[in-house]
Amino acid sequence: MGRPRNPKRDEAFQIWLKSNGTKKLKEIAAELDLSDSQIRKWKNQDKWDDQLKGNVTKSKSNVTKQKRGAPPGNKNAVGHGPPKGNQNALKHGFFSKYIPEETLEIMGMLEEKSPADLIYDQIMIQYAAIIRAQKIMYVEDKDEMIKELKKTKESYSENGSSSEEEYEFQFAWDRQATFLNAQSRAMSELRSLIKQFNELAHEDDERRLKLEQMRLSIEKTKAEVDKISAGSEDKPIEILIKRKSKGDGS
Repeated sequence: MGRPRNPKRDEAFQIWLKSNGTKKLKEIAAELDLSDSQIRKWKNQDKWDDQLKGNVTKSKSNVTKQKRGAPPGNKNAVGHGPPKGNQNALKHGFFSKYIPEETLEIMGMLEEKSPADLIYDQIMIQYAAIIRAQKIMYVEDKDEMIKELKKTKESYSENGSSSEEEYEFQFAWDRQATFLNAQSRAMSELRSLIKQFNELAHEDDERRLKLEQMRLSIEKTKAEVDKISAGSEDKPIEILIKRKSKGDGS
C-alpha cells in the first residue's frame, strides 16, 4: 500500500490555480509551511501548467462582460509586438520552457532595477568577495606550507595490495603570489564597474533634468493659456530653469 497523498499537495495547486499561475512558488510554500523545493516538485509531477491551460476556457466564462485586447481585425500592433514590460513570454512562452523557475523569479525581481542599480549590486558583490578573500588567502609567515592529498593509486599483486599517494604542496610565497595576481584582477574589474556606474548615474541625472525641463515647460504653457483664456493682459509668465552645480552644496 502506497503512502497517503499529502492534502497540502492539492491545496498548493488550488492556491496557484486561483492566482492564474502568477503566484510565486516560494509564497505558496511559506503559506503552507513547506519548502520551496517541495512545491516545485509537486508542480512538475502534477503538471500544473498543463492543468492551468485546461482551465482557460472556464476562467474566460467569468469575464465575458469585459474583453481585453484589440477588436477583431485591428492591426495597430502589427510589427510592434507586445508592450514593453509584457510578461506573457516570460511566464508562459519560450523562457518558461527552458529556464528554471528560480531563474525566472530572479528575472522578475530584476525588472524594476535600472542598469545603474544592477552595476551597483555587482560593485557590492565584487567588493565583498575581495574583502572575504583576505581571510581565505591569508598567509601567516614565509615558512608556512600546505600539504594536500591529490590522488591515491591502488595496486594489487600476489603478495597483497598497496596504495600510492600523491600530494600537492603549496608554499607561502606561491600562495601569496597567486593571491596578489587574483586581487589585482579583481580590483581592476571593480574600478571598471565603478566607472560604468558613475557614467550611468550621470546619464540618469541628465535624463531627470530633461524630464524636469519638459514638465516646467508644460506648466508654463498651461499657465499662459489660462491667462489668455481669462483675458489677462499681464506679461507672459517666465520660469527660469537653472541646473544645480556641484558647488551649491545640495
